[in-house]
Amino acid sequence: MGTSTARDSPPVVSTVSVTLVALYNQVMARDAAELLKEALALPVEARAALAGSLLQSLDTEADENAEEAWQEEILKRLGEIDSGAVRLIPWDEARRRLKARIRA
Repeated sequence: MGTSTARDSPPVVSTVSVTLVALYNQVMARDAAELLKEALALPVEARAALAGSLLQSLDTEADENAEEAWQEEILKRLGEIDSGAVRLIPWDEARRRLKARIRA
C-alpha cells in the first residue's frame, strides 16, 4: 500500500460548483421567479459564484483595453486625492448635490 498522489485522487469538485451545475440542469424549463427563489436560498458562496457567472455571461462585448483603462483612471484619481488636488466630500453632501441637480 503506497501513499496516494494527486494523480491517483479523483478531481475535487467544490460544493458550489456541484450546486450550480445541479441548479442549472434543474431550472432550464422553470420560470424566472422559481429560479430566483431557489438561487436566493443558496449559501452565500454559491450565490456569489452564480452572480459572477451571470454577470460574466453579459460581458460579451467588453473593450479589451477596459481593464487597463480603469486601472489607470483609479491610479489617477488616487493621485489627485493624495496630492490634495481634489477635495473629498461626505456622501450626504454628494447626495444632496445630486438631488439638487436632478430637481433643477
